[in-house]
Formats: sequence, C-alpha cells, structure tokens
Amino acid sequence: MPITKQRTLDYVQQEWGTYIERFNLLSKDEQDTRVKQMGYEQFRDMLAHILAWWEEGMGIILAIAESREFERKKYDFDVFNAEAVAKYKSWDEAEFLAHFERTRQKMGTDLKSMNEAVFENRRVRSWANGIFIHHAREHLVALSRFLVMDLLKNEWATYVEDFKRLDDEKKKEFLAEQGFESFHALLAHIIGWWEEGVRIITGILDSPAFTWDGHDTDAFNAELTQKYSAWSDGDLFKHYEAVRKALLDLTADLPADAYLNKDIEGWLKDDVVEHYDEHPIPN
Repeated sequence: MPITKQRTLDYVQQEWGTYIERFNLLSKDEQDTRVKQMGYEQFRDMLAHILAWWEEGMGIILAIAESREFERKKYDFDVFNAEAVAKYKSWDEAEFLAHFERTRQKMGTDLKSMNEAVFENRRVRSWANGIFIHHAREHLVALSRFLVMDLLKNEWATYVEDFKRLDDEKKKEFLAEQGFESFHALLAHIIGWWEEGVRIITGILDSPAFTWDGHDTDAFNAELTQKYSAWSDGDLFKHYEAVRKALLDLTADLPADAYLNKDIEGWLKDDVVEHYDEHPIPN
C-alpha cells in the first residue's frame, strides 16, 4: 500500500478535516450507537484517543524528518488509551475541540514542509499509516467520499499485484488464513460483492421504492466461487479491474446526500472499507 507525503496530507486535510462535521450530521441516536460500537461511551473520548496518537506519532515523524533522536517505546495500548481519555477529561468542550482542530491544522503545516524523501523511512510510513490512514478506517463513524475513493485508488488498485509479489509460502499462509483455496476464489468473492453493491446502490438512486433481498452469506459466497470458476486468472484479473473502476466512478459521481443514506453508506462501507480489512494482503 503506498504511503506517501501527499496521501498522508490528504488524509489530514480531507478525511480528518471533515470527521467531526460528518459525525454531527448523524441523529443523536445514531451517534450514540456508532460510538458505542467503537467501544467508547462518548465521542469526545474517542477524539481524545485519536488526538493522543496524533501527538505521539507526529512527534516521532518530526524527529526523523529533522534528524533528531526520539524515545523508542513499547506501548501498552490499553494504558495509553486510558491515559489519553483521562488527560482531556477535565477540559472544557469548546477548548478541547479547538485543540483538536489546531493540532490537525499544525500537522498539515508540518507535513507540507517535509521533504518527500522522509517518507522513504519505514518507521515514518508505519506511523503515518497507523495514525492517519488505518485509524480513519478503524474509527469510521460516518463514511466520506474521500475514504472510499482513496481505498479504491490505492489498496484495492494494487491488490492483485500485492498478492503476486508474495513468495509461495506466504501466499499459502495468506489463503489459509482467509479460508479460500485459491486467490482466484478470493477475488471472485470480492468481485461478486462489489457487483452486488453497485447493483443495489444504482437501484436506490434510480427509485426510492427499490428493494432487494438479503443473502445467506455462505450460500452467496459459494455461488460467486462457482460463477467465476471457469474463468482464467487473466480474464478474472481484467474483470476485477473493470469492476473496481466502475465502483470508483460510481463513488465519484454520487450526489453528496447519498452518503447520508444508510443503505448506500452501509454497502460502500462493507464492500470497500471493511472488506479490505477483512482480506488485507500482508506486507
């Protein structure tokens, strides 16, 4: 997965820049439900957790960029996260939100000033991915067009090649962990769910009265494996790319209010965001 200066900056400015705004568009009941699904009692506590990792990670990234020494730590994540929530517990709400936004803006300024070569450092890429890119998926409370398109342009765009570069032993380990006999079967599974998502989202856009039947997941997955079983790998790889581009075009063309539709949001979240984290190609 490509972790570059520009991609990191885009996450800071676009994904995280609208994070609170998108959350605030949800109903109060939906806000409470989604925050609790993340394991937090309050949205503010989750923001404190996000903020603390930003501060920790950017300190290390800046030290590397400026050729300074920094403390190498082993983290107890439960302790770190609890301390993050406690640190900001007594802060006034407005003061805390202003601090969150100032920190985000300063990170953008700092990233802009960095040489692109800084991102050749593996530790920098790891921290940037962890606190900005992966964290956006891990704490996704309201889907954005940016996040869906970014994944389709990056992780999903290199998915086939990322698998091909693994050695034979790692390929076997990956497929065994995923529960598929072959990469061909895994790709058929991904393609089939994408196609179903495109069909349903298009149907919703075309008619408010559009309905669809749910699937027995195991049965549907078996159907997908069978559907593409006679295809050659080459043809399946080309079809994968065609469907990826179709989904990317659909995402780009969706009206802004479509992302507020729970069904459309749910299909894009499940098909593009969560599905990648269910089937990530190992580094």
